[in-house]
Amino acid sequence: MLRRPLTLDVDDLDLGRRGFASASPQARPALDAAVTSFAAGYNAALVREPDALTFTHLDPGLRGFAFEGAAMSTALLDLLTGTRGRRLLALQRGDGRRYVHLIQVGAGWAFARMRLRPWTGVRSDQPLLRWLAWDGWGFHQAFFRPARVFAGRVERTVEGRFLPIRDQGAGRALWFYAGADPARIAATIRTFPASRRADLWAGIGLAAGYTGAQTVDVLDRLIGESAGYHEHLAQGAAFAAKAHHLAESVTAQVATAVRTLTGAEPEIAAGWTDDALHAVPDRQVTAQDYQQWRARIRHAWSLHTRGVTR
Repeated sequence: MLRRPLTLDVDDLDLGRRGFASASPQARPALDAAVTSFAAGYNAALVREPDALTFTHLDPGLRGFAFEGAAMSTALLDLLTGTRGRRLLALQRGDGRRYVHLIQVGAGWAFARMRLRPWTGVRSDQPLLRWLAWDGWGFHQAFFRPARVFAGRVERTVEGRFLPIRDQGAGRALWFYAGADPARIAATIRTFPASRRADLWAGIGLAAGYTGAQTVDVLDRLIGESAGYHEHLAQGAAFAAKAHHLAESVTAQVATAVRTLTGAEPEIAAGWTDDALHAVPDRQVTAQDYQQWRARIRHAWSLHTRGVTR
C-alpha cells in the first residue's frame, strides 16, 4: 500500500523545471542522465527486492546514481514500516556492495525527506561511510530548496558538527543547480561565510569527478575559480575516484575529470582514500573521525603535488 504513493515522477526532478541554470550542450546530457538514473533506481527498489537490483541495463557510469535512488526509496520503506534497515542492509549486501558510498548518500535523502536525523531507526554496517548520509541529507535540501540553502540559511536540524558534511552534499547539488558552470558555482560559494566554502568546494569536486560532465578546459577554469580551495576540490574528486573504482565504472570522462582535478590517475586518487581510512580507529566512528579522514586525503594530495612519495 505504501509503494504506489511513494513512486517518483522523473519530471519532478527535471533540472529545467526546477529552475536550475541551463547547462552547456556538453554537460547537459550527463547531468540529465544522472537525474533520470536516480529516478529509475528509486522506482525499481519500490517493486523489486533490494538484493535483486543490479541496473546492468544502464551504462556503468550511471549505475551509482541508480543505487543512490534505490537507497532512498529502500530507506523510506524501512522507516515507514519500522524494519530497522532490513531492506537497506540487503541492498548493501547484494550488488550494491560495490556502490556502498552512493547507498549511504541515498539513505540520507530519505532521512531528509522524513525530517529525521540520519540513522534514526535504521542500522548501517559501515561505521565511517555512514556519515555520508549527512552528505545526502545536504544534497536533498539543496536540490529541493535551493533558494533557501544557497541563500546561506541553515536548516534548524543541522548541528555544528554535521554542517561540514552537509555542506559537501550541498556543494554536490550546486554542481547541478549552477549547470556545472565554474563562474556560477564560484559566485554562489562566495556568498557563503568563509568557514563554509571549503566544504562546498569539496562537494563540487565530488560531483565534477563523479559525473564526468565537463571538458578539460572547463575543469581548468573550475580549478582557477576555486583559488585557495583546490585541496578541497581534489579531496572531493578523490572520493569520486574511489566510488567509481570500487564499482569498476571509471569511464574515460570520469578518468579525465579526476586526472584534471587531482593531477593523479583515478586508481592513485582512490588509493589516497584507502590509505587515509587505515588511520581511522577501530571503534565507533565519530563525525570528527570522518573529518580527519577527509583531512588525510587532502594531505595525501598535497604530498602528491609536491612529488613526495611515501
